Amino acid sequence: MRWRDGLGLCGSALSSQPMRSLLTLLGVAIGIAAVALLTAMGEGLRERVLDSFAQFGTRVVTVRPGTLPTGGIGGILASARPLTIADADALGRLAHAEAVVPIIQGNGDIQAGGRQRRVDILGSGSQLAAAWRVHMAQGQFLPPSRDGRTPPYVVLGSKLGVELFGSANPVGQRVRVGGMSFRVIGVMASKGNLLGFDLDDIAYIPVDWAENLFNREGLVKIHVLFDDSVPAEAFAATVRRLLVERHGREDFRMTSQGDLLGSLNRILAAITLGIAALGGISLLVGAVGILTIMTTTVGERTAEIGLLRAVGAAPRQVLALFLAEATLLSLLGGVLGLVMVGILLGALHWLVPGLPLRLSPPLVLLALLLSVLVGIAAGLAPARRAAKLHPVDALRL
Repeated sequence: MRWRDGLGLCGSALSSQPMRSLLTLLGVAIGIAAVALLTAMGEGLRERVLDSFAQFGTRVVTVRPGTLPTGGIGGILASARPLTIADADALGRLAHAEAVVPIIQGNGDIQAGGRQRRVDILGSGSQLAAAWRVHMAQGQFLPPSRDGRTPPYVVLGSKLGVELFGSANPVGQRVRVGGMSFRVIGVMASKGNLLGFDLDDIAYIPVDWAENLFNREGLVKIHVLFDDSVPAEAFAATVRRLLVERHGREDFRMTSQGDLLGSLNRILAAITLGIAALGGISLLVGAVGILTIMTTTVGERTAEIGLLRAVGAAPRQVLALFLAEATLLSLLGGVLGLVMVGILLGALHWLVPGLPLRLSPPLVLLALLLSVLVGIAAGLAPARRAAKLHPVDALRL
């Protein structure tokens, strides 16, 4: 049997029962569409979260104050020495350190021009702009400290600047932050959200002023950015040695941004796989539909199978014929499913522009391959049954 004749027989078999074939196609199409759409959502979410973290760089070591267990039954928690601005300055003098960002976080009232609201307040240093890749819409970022003190300047997030001053230029204006008077030195360009934390709705003040404002004795954390000429493990070891020398013990905790991104990527990838597995349930329903229709087809076309065997068709040719029929059915269902996904993605982009969706070309090819495998798996048993029929017995039925 020539392959053209085989394809013709497959096409005529599918077209002879158009409604049944269409319903089976829809079963596979819905399964493929569910897998592709849910995977696109998972991938989009994963990239959105990873991009939010990666915008602050991946070669970052973060140091936080901690506590040490001491002797005694069950252990006694000893207070750790706080991280200080002097610690941050010392870390900034390390070889390969590109920027150091001391952080103190809190919230308070901000007043300007008769307007008042409560906002998040971030105390930091002059290198935050370079470390976090911040661009200024107006003015400049916080200046470096002089002789350990920084002028009382404040930088407003883009949204906060608009809410306090409207269309007017806020640079040079006086505002009160937590009851203290500051002069606006700049307004940041829009930076967006980081896991629900709106970076555009924050007042940025010098870290030494934040210590006084929040009555703190130390920093919440220190970000240390380093260049790519040194391995992350070696630089982290250098940071640890310096702080142990300054504190006399390891009373702090260190994390690497690269390690966090790797762990986060693995977690989100597992979530994406789980979401795709849920969509696979729909695909399983489509496979059952193909199995059902092919089993029914073998029973209905027993005489045709006997005639094919009588005119010389080998069992493997009959097997290939029915497998090709099931594969063609599922492949057409896969193509229809991808068309449905394209329509759904376009509608979602239009209705919900901020929804993270990413349908990559490898995912499209994987969906088509999956539909083919579903057809082969579902059609194998009926095809083997057809190939084993004896021509004489088949013609009698």
